[in-house]
Amino acid sequence: MPDSTRYIWLFFSFKGRIGRLVYFLANLLVGVVQLFPLYHILRVPEGSDEAARWGVVFLVVALATMWPYVALAVKRLHDLDRPGILAVSLFIPIVMFVAFVALCVMPGHEAPNRFGSGRDREN
Repeated sequence: MPDSTRYIWLFFSFKGRIGRLVYFLANLLVGVVQLFPLYHILRVPEGSDEAARWGVVFLVVALATMWPYVALAVKRLHDLDRPGILAVSLFIPIVMFVAFVALCVMPGHEAPNRFGSGRDREN
C-alpha cells in the first residue's frame, strides 16, 4: 500500500515538483470528486429538497478542492522553473483551460532548479 504522506504532499503541499502525467492524473481525480455531487444534482427532480442538499454538497466539495488544484499547479509550475504565484491565473475562467492544457503539455526541467532536484521529481 502506498505511503499516505505522499498523497498529502501531492494534494496539499506547495513545495516540490511534479511532472505532466502526475499533474494530469491528479487533476482528473479531483475532477471526478467534483463530478460526483453534480451527478446527483442532475439525477434528482429540479427544485426538490434532495437537489438542494446535493447543491450544498457540491458547493462544499468545490470549495474544498480549490486548495488541491492550486497545490498541483504550483508544483507543476515549479517543475517548469516558474514561481507558484502564477497559479492565480487558474481563477480567471478564460485563462483556466489554456493554463491547464499548457501545464499538461509543456515538458519540465530534468535538471535541478531552485524548487528541487530533477531526480526527486514525480513523473
